[in-house]
Amino acid sequence: MLIEEIMKTEVYSLDPNQTVQDVVDLFNEKRIRHAPVLENEKVIGVVTERDLKDALPSRFSVSPKINAYEKKVSEIMAKNPITAHPLDFVEETALIFYEHKIGCLPVVSQDKLVGFLTETDLLYKYIELTGAHQPGSHIEVRVPNRAGILYEVSKVFYNHQVNVLSVLVYPDKKSSANKILVFRVQTMNPLAIINDLQKEGFDVLWPNTPQMNE
Repeated sequence: MLIEEIMKTEVYSLDPNQTVQDVVDLFNEKRIRHAPVLENEKVIGVVTERDLKDALPSRFSVSPKINAYEKKVSEIMAKNPITAHPLDFVEETALIFYEHKIGCLPVVSQDKLVGFLTETDLLYKYIELTGAHQPGSHIEVRVPNRAGILYEVSKVFYNHQVNVLSVLVYPDKKSSANKILVFRVQTMNPLAIINDLQKEGFDVLWPNTPQMNE
């Protein structure tokens, strides 16, 4: 999946000569927490809700608050931010968010801002990919780490004519000889499926249901 498929294309940006008050107004009006800073259509910085809080004195502070809201955006922004390209992969971009501990990425093509991506966008896409936003059941199965095993497990779902909403594959922390398959299936009663998975010799980790008799 590419960044251009999930990025926001309607982006609210700031000018480096605007003030902290302008940032407060923009964030409140548009209900956003991050904004890129543009100069001659080029991204030169990013302002986040954290930057804004750091720029303003605490309500408990005894120091004067004069001119706090008159600071320039250029004084509080993070300069030279990391950027993404619309054809970057979402998985690799998520790693950038994690490694650099950032909450947003301007998306740039040919030196121009074309989109904006936030950690919330990534989180929602993960929810969509896992099918967690749809009614269904969650089933985890430990299987041997060999070719064709996904097909063998999927036959059980096929025989029950149950739609698989998503499949995730995780390494088994206990043994590299196995892996964990996590299914989201479109049924609210998976007991018959679990029973057949166990009959086929698969180790069902979740739901943790005792072996059922035929």
